[in-house]
Amino acid sequence: MISVDLFLTPFGMKDCVPVTVSRRIAKRSVVLSHSGGALTKAARGLRYRAREASVVERRRNFQLMHAFDCQPRTRIIFGADGLASLGELAVQAGARKTLLVSDRGVIAAGHTQRGVDALRAADIEVTLFDDFGENPTTNDVQKGVEVARGCDPELLVGLGGGSSMDCAKGINFVYTNGGTMRDYWGVGKATQPMLPMIAVPTTSGTGSETQSFALISDAETKVKMACGDKKAACTVALLDPVLTLTQPVQVTALTGIDALAHALETYVTTSRTPMSQMFSREAWRLLSSHLGPVLDDPQSLEARGGMQLGACFAGLAIENSMLGATHALANPLTAEFGLIHGQAVGVMLPHVIRYNSAQCGDWYQELLQGGQGGELADYQGADQLAEWVSRLLPKAGLKKCLADCGVQREKLTRLAEAAEQQWTAGFNPRPVSAADLYALYCEAF
Repeated sequence: MISVDLFLTPFGMKDCVPVTVSRRIAKRSVVLSHSGGALTKAARGLRYRAREASVVERRRNFQLMHAFDCQPRTRIIFGADGLASLGELAVQAGARKTLLVSDRGVIAAGHTQRGVDALRAADIEVTLFDDFGENPTTNDVQKGVEVARGCDPELLVGLGGGSSMDCAKGINFVYTNGGTMRDYWGVGKATQPMLPMIAVPTTSGTGSETQSFALISDAETKVKMACGDKKAACTVALLDPVLTLTQPVQVTALTGIDALAHALETYVTTSRTPMSQMFSREAWRLLSSHLGPVLDDPQSLEARGGMQLGACFAGLAIENSMLGATHALANPLTAEFGLIHGQAVGVMLPHVIRYNSAQCGDWYQELLQGGQGGELADYQGADQLAEWVSRLLPKAGLKKCLADCGVQREKLTRLAEAAEQQWTAGFNPRPVSAADLYALYCEAF
């Protein structure tokens, strides 16, 4: 009996998995060579079976790496004072009439008027829609659709935070495809082309500018609906870090924690791909190294730019991966108790990191090793990562537990049931049931 380790490369591959085979044949009958000598019938059979086993093993290993289809749909433009180019970009899109969606806070900061001026300087007719709230609802979208029908736009511009951009996308869905926002809950339900859209983020959080999803709350049930379609992707994402200088410190913190969670969650989801991992890693590097500095010095354009790019890349990671249990737990907190999204995400994130560490602790460690050093240089493992996030919350002026957020313990069971129904729960690397989610709420309480 002889055992032979064959490292065969029948397809010119150098990374084949070694396959050990055994056969009761005489030594003189075996000629292990690709180029010389005649193989006996027994040896040829041996090589064939080894090759078959190697191919099967390679295919099995390949399944561990998700196949993907990535087609970037959004042109990304980054630079200080880039808002001045908005009119030129609208002309390039072939538009003469534009619906500009912008929230009242951005209007008060003067950014909306600068956008209007840039558009009108390029002879673009502008209609402004600002009648929506922080978390746009189906009613808000419908009001925007009525405004759109009155001005017949050829281009949509979302200028503001995630709410402005999501509301603009929601208007685009219904204005171009008809029906109501509920008809597009899910993925790929738009059957008609949609208008081109330019996203101009004034915060560094949601990454909506590089996503084909609109998050719209049902005005009746309060459920936050993820409505996605590749046709809803923005034509251009115009990143001007100067626009983020007027953000209040607490808004900077809330949106920054959300963006940080996007980087962490997308890196470990069950649907992650090599493409999403690339964006997650760079998002984490930028966000983890600039969030502290921007809280210390809100007027630092370098820190603001790092945060804005990091949030954008995290949005690209979401587009090519998905989110997990942190966001599944956060959304019911917003719906039931009105917690600001970043606060809800921040209070749950450390507990989800610890929960997931049993499944993907090594992946969290990869992110820690890929950072830019600084205060995270000596951190090891998921527990220390979770502790770093926990300590970041009070520095950002955020609460660390649900009790301090006004959440009632007797509501945790209902919250857990709602969290289990969230789409993102199904992408968490470690499976979560209603009981698991309840336990996570209890830990955060």
